[in-house]
Amino acid sequence: MALKDVLKRRSHKERSQPGSRRKYGLLEKKKDYILRARDFHKKESAIKVLRRKAEEKNPDEFYFAMEKAKTRNGVHEAPTATANAYTQDELRLMKTQDIGYLTVKSQTEKKKMERLKQNLHGLNRQSGNSHTVFVDSESEMEAFDPSKHFDTPVDLLDRKFNRPRTSQLASESLIVSSVRGESLSKTAARVSKQTRVAYEELEQRKRRERSLNKTREHLESQKKAMSGGRKVKMSGHGDAIKQYRWKSERKR
Repeated sequence: MALKDVLKRRSHKERSQPGSRRKYGLLEKKKDYILRARDFHKKESAIKVLRRKAEEKNPDEFYFAMEKAKTRNGVHEAPTATANAYTQDELRLMKTQDIGYLTVKSQTEKKKMERLKQNLHGLNRQSGNSHTVFVDSESEMEAFDPSKHFDTPVDLLDRKFNRPRTSQLASESLIVSSVRGESLSKTAARVSKQTRVAYEELEQRKRRERSLNKTREHLESQKKAMSGGRKVKMSGHGDAIKQYRWKSERKR
């Protein structure tokens, strides 16, 4: 290591604005000048490009949009967005198609959720099922060790079936009949991981199905609001679903 890297270096302070020039504000540093110069040159380049396009433009050029172009005080006005080109019936038809698509996707998510539940085969950890163990005193309850009581590792306590004992896991001679020929402990860990991944996928599909239903309800509310007749909004503000009440009209 060099001596210059060991010795403490002097910290240089930035020069401040002299007192006689304090009325001009803060003293511009080099980093401030670089930013200001880059911004200036960027604008200067844009002006050059626009000037070159104006010089090279063909004065005899014509296109049909010129007939509808307007200027106000010498400034060109860009055409604003035109009104909706679709009729009310066409908009309602598109809403109906969107609702049908969301309904199909929601039913697909429900079928996949049912298939996942069947594959999980009653391993639903969110159910209130529990194993109750009775003890004789509070001291036994405080000293109770589930892993020791059930003779199984802590990682396998949440399993509700095929829960091996610690002695079985310690025995290397116990091999599960599988293609890999892996031990019982590795099989238990692999099954536990697959179960966790399946539950995560199930939760994701539940959230997706709720989101699809919420969007479909919004579209149905909008489609219903597009129908004729005088109506009054009863509830629903912001992203909430709007609820309307139609005023009764006398039929002729």
